[in-house]
Amino acid sequence: MNWDQIEGNWKEMKGKARASWGELTDDELTQIGGKKDQLVGKVQQKYGVAREEAERRVDDWANDL
Repeated sequence: MNWDQIEGNWKEMKGKARASWGELTDDELTQIGGKKDQLVGKVQQKYGVAREEAERRVDDWANDL
């Protein structure tokens, strides 16, 4: 799924993101609003991984949708 689709359907995607990244709060997911760079930043921050690793995880998640 591409990011335009994810962003456009973010209310539906939030639940799937929450299932994948349980440490992200509902408020954080609402703030992210489907923006890839913001999601990558939050994954990086919450899980203590490098930016490249966070981008890989987010890309893998989007490809699995």
